[in-house]
Amino acid sequence: MTIEELAKFDGCEGRAAYVAVNNIIYDVSTSLRWKSGHHEGAHQAGCDLTEELKSAPHVRTVVEHFPVVGKIEKKSVQERKSTAGIPLLSIIIMAFVALLMIATYML
Repeated sequence: MTIEELAKFDGCEGRAAYVAVNNIIYDVSTSLRWKSGHHEGAHQAGCDLTEELKSAPHVRTVVEHFPVVGKIEKKSVQERKSTAGIPLLSIIIMAFVALLMIATYML
């Protein structure tokens, strides 16, 4: 799951509440302390809380008790889409070069 996809799990309007810590995504939906996606008025579900957890009054193991639902992917959705077009572009260029070679030999 990307950071952009994680943001959809904000715990608002009945959606699940997920948080990420050290690239691991936890489902905190069942916690009364994450009601409506907000935790103690300081944190919002749907976010990476790795840095914020460093200054939290509790240790990371509290979050680690919740179910793991995935991991944060390093690449964003946009990066994956842009690399998918490279092979197609190569095919188009090769076809164009082949057509130029055919046209050159026919003259």
